[in-house]
Amino acid sequence: QVQLVESGGGSVQTGGSLRLSCAVSGNSPLRNYGAWFRRAPGKPREGVAAIAADSGRTFYADSVEDRFTISFDNAKTTIFLQMSSLKPEDTATYYCASRVSPGSVGWPLNFDYAFWGQGTQVTVSS
Repeated sequence: QVQLVESGGGSVQTGGSLRLSCAVSGNSPLRNYGAWFRRAPGKPREGVAAIAADSGRTFYADSVEDRFTISFDNAKTTIFLQMSSLKPEDTATYYCASRVSPGSVGWPLNFDYAFWGQGTQVTVSS
């Protein structure tokens, strides 16, 4: 089993920054992919960013490209999401996720992730 615990959410004004952290624990914590998703009230869940554990290659939704950065620490036990130039439309509950089925192909933000955190709220005011 893998446990994911997010932290770092909060309230900021438009243009501000926040850094989310996701502590990953358990057996082989970050295997293949880690990712961040978000869900705003009344909207479907949206993939925000993903990172490949072996190569460090990153993937972003168009809505956050050039504003958000996903990374992990050297031990690959924490996944970060640095968010800058925040907008009111970034307001959502943010969830981290890890581990996809071996052999998954395509866009990592469309993969099925096996493990999920409980979420952390981000509120951006205008």
